[in-house]
Amino acid sequence: MSLALRLALFIGSLFFTYYILLRIRKSRMQIEDSIFWILFSAALIIVSVFPKLPQMAAQILGIQSPVNFVYLFILFILLVNQFAMTIKISHLETRQKKLIQQIALDNNKHRSNTGRN
Repeated sequence: MSLALRLALFIGSLFFTYYILLRIRKSRMQIEDSIFWILFSAALIIVSVFPKLPQMAAQILGIQSPVNFVYLFILFILLVNQFAMTIKISHLETRQKKLIQQIALDNNKHRSNTGRN
């Protein structure tokens, strides 16, 4: 892995971690959601500081270039995160639908009770 790529990964990861911490501090991001991004950034820092790790992993997995391994690693982790977010959004949409239906039923019940009195 070239020195330029390692430097780009390291500097980019540091700036990204700083940005995530700012978002947490300003209460614009939940800590639970930011943990993934901080760990992801830490993994990229580790990969950039220890270039032998992606070389060994690429060799073990039969990938020709450590850079290709890094890109595949990033892609895989982001796809896993996207899947988890899809599940979370689906769950929230279901809960929202149930709450809307409950509010509508409660409003209807309230109207029918006040109309009788």
